[in-house]
Amino acid sequence: MKKTMLKRPVGLAVVLASSNVLAGGFALNEQSVSGMGSGFAGRSSSAEDASTVFGNPAGMARLKTEQVSVGQATLFAKSDISHTRSTFGGKEDGDMVPTTTVPMGYYVKPIDEHWAFGVGFYVPFGLITDYGSGFAGRYYANKSEVTTLTFQPTISYAFNDKVSIGFGPTINRISGELSGMVANPLSPGRNDGKVKSTGDDTALGFNAGIMLQATEQTRLGLTYHSKVSYHLDAKTKLTDGIFNVLGVSGRSYDASLDVDTPESVDFSVTHQLNNDWTLYAGSTWTRWSRFKELTIENSGLPPLLSGQLGTISEEQNWHDTWAHAIGAAYQLNNQWVLRAGFSVDQSPANNSNRGPRIPTGDRKVFSLGAGWTPAQNVTLDVAYSYLWEESVDINHTSAGKGSYSAQYKNSASGLGTSVSYRF
Repeated sequence: MKKTMLKRPVGLAVVLASSNVLAGGFALNEQSVSGMGSGFAGRSSSAEDASTVFGNPAGMARLKTEQVSVGQATLFAKSDISHTRSTFGGKEDGDMVPTTTVPMGYYVKPIDEHWAFGVGFYVPFGLITDYGSGFAGRYYANKSEVTTLTFQPTISYAFNDKVSIGFGPTINRISGELSGMVANPLSPGRNDGKVKSTGDDTALGFNAGIMLQATEQTRLGLTYHSKVSYHLDAKTKLTDGIFNVLGVSGRSYDASLDVDTPESVDFSVTHQLNNDWTLYAGSTWTRWSRFKELTIENSGLPPLLSGQLGTISEEQNWHDTWAHAIGAAYQLNNQWVLRAGFSVDQSPANNSNRGPRIPTGDRKVFSLGAGWTPAQNVTLDVAYSYLWEESVDINHTSAGKGSYSAQYKNSASGLGTSVSYRF
């Protein structure tokens, strides 16, 4: 029981690390509504509006007028949980992901024929899962909530009409909250204790890219998103149940953990087939193999607990992932452009270590979108995406938490809207 009491903060590290997993997880890829419509297939080579600040900062050099783009994407996720078995019983609780809205905003200003400046504000990753205290796997997962906000000032330089580069440092603010239930060893399944962990940090990273107009019809783009290293100062609070018996209920303890979100490389091609059709293709590699294990350091614990709970590690053994996408846009007339895309995405988790906090599998995504330009300087974009994952099994057994097994099948819909204004 002592080993179990403060082990829940490790779950906070898991959540923070796995939030950047649109290549497998409940994380976010929605930084551009125009890109969302074509499945993000041409994210690093299209440069259609100011959202290129994120997609490829080198694309700012292709924007000939000052412009601003703001928007949001609303995500509706669903998990079908079945074949549940638990030592201590409880609900399957498949509605554990609430509806979430993700904002984004960008501004780009050309300085001269070579230089351009831009800024971006977006949410690169985030996670909310809330099973409730009566969940069958409550000792392995209960509530997890993480938000990361990124601000990115950016510059780009065009050597000529064919080659441009871009660079932008990222200022990233991450915050997380995790609540978990702890089994009462005197009466398992009843009078549970509760652990709530919170932590935050601000860390720096960068995005860099290059764009090449290979031919009159074909453009190539390559974007590098750096890893971001976080050192979270956290607090762990113990309440209720067995913690009342031990006399530590209501107390908070200092904790810290180091988390690196991995680097990724995005390559894409945009090909102007004719005056009406534009084709896109792209691939993204993410270095998730950095995550072999996660470790949390607890301090200020009573002597009775410090020996066993001062340092706690949890294995992850994730692997690198690839995501691939294709897409197309059709210029219906001077006012309307229609888009569609399809992508496949790997999960970084392995079958042995996958848990109910991030119960993700390999996924497929189908997208539709449209852009409407009612006036020369205004464009409204809308997009819809439907995501479905393969079924995955979770099977965990622990002396302190009992056993929990279930089959998960996740799906989600996303609806995005944005407006771009050119000065």
